[in-house]
Amino acid sequence: MAILQSFSELVHQRQHRESTKRSRPVETEVTKLEVKNLNFFYGEQQALFDVSTTIAERSVTAFIGPSGCGKSTFLRTLNRMNDIIEGTRLNGQVHLEGQDIYAPEVDVVALRKRVGMVFQKSTPFPKSTFDNVAYGPKIAGQRNHKVLTEIVEQSLKRAALWDEVKDRLNESALALSGGQQQRLCIARALATNPDVLLMDEPASALDPASTARIEDLIFELKQNYTIAIVTHNMQQAARISDWTAFFFQGYLIEKDHTQRLFTTPTKKQTEDYITGRFG
Repeated sequence: MAILQSFSELVHQRQHRESTKRSRPVETEVTKLEVKNLNFFYGEQQALFDVSTTIAERSVTAFIGPSGCGKSTFLRTLNRMNDIIEGTRLNGQVHLEGQDIYAPEVDVVALRKRVGMVFQKSTPFPKSTFDNVAYGPKIAGQRNHKVLTEIVEQSLKRAALWDEVKDRLNESALALSGGQQQRLCIARALATNPDVLLMDEPASALDPASTARIEDLIFELKQNYTIAIVTHNMQQAARISDWTAFFFQGYLIEKDHTQRLFTTPTKKQTEDYITGRFG
C-alpha cells in the first residue's frame, strides 16, 4: 500500500496548490463531452469496446493504462482525428455540448477548431514562430495583420512562452528547444480558440524541467479550457488531473476522481496496475 500512499500524497499536494483557484465546487461540474457505447475498429481488429464516459468542463481528465490499451485511440475519437486513418470505423456516439460529433452534418474542420490537439512529439512547422501560431487563424480566413499579431501574442502568453520568444518571433521555430517547441504547439492549438484541448503524452519526450513547465501550464489552462490528456506517467496523472480513467485491452475499466482512483480503486485490475503488479 506504500505506492497507493505516495499517490495520495501527490494528489493532496496538487489539491493544496489549487485550493485557492478552484473556479467552482466539484458538485456543480458541467459535462463538456459525453461518450456513449463507443466501439472502434482498425479494419477487422477492434481497439475499443463499448466505452461510455463523460469529461467535465474546465477540468483535467487523464487517461492511463499500459501500452496498446486504447487510450490514445480513444483520445483521437474526441476530435475525429482517427478519420484520417484508412480502414477505421466506429459505432457509438460522442457528444460535444449535446451534439453528436459523428453526425453527417458535422463540419470536421470546424470541430477540430473547437477540439484542438497536441501530440506526443512536438511538430512545429518549418516556419517562423509567428507563422506557426498564426497558421490556424490564417487557414480560417483571418488576414488582418493587427488581429493576427494580437492572436499570436495572446496565444503565446497563454502557453507561457511569450517572454522567451517575443524578441525573435520572425526566427525559425525549429531553433527553439524541445520544451519550447512543445509549448509552441500548445500555443498553436490555442490560437483557434478551442473549447477542448487534447494532449497525447505531451511531456514524454521532455526533460524534467520542461515537463514541470508543461504540467504547470496545464494547471493554469484548465481555468479556461477542458483538457483531456493521455499519459504513461501515473505520478503525472496524480499531480495534474481532476479525473483519471484507466484503460486495459480496449476497455474502460474504471474512472473516478483522481484521489479516489489512486487511493481506493474499486476494480482489482486498476489496483494491480497502479501498484505495479502488471503493465
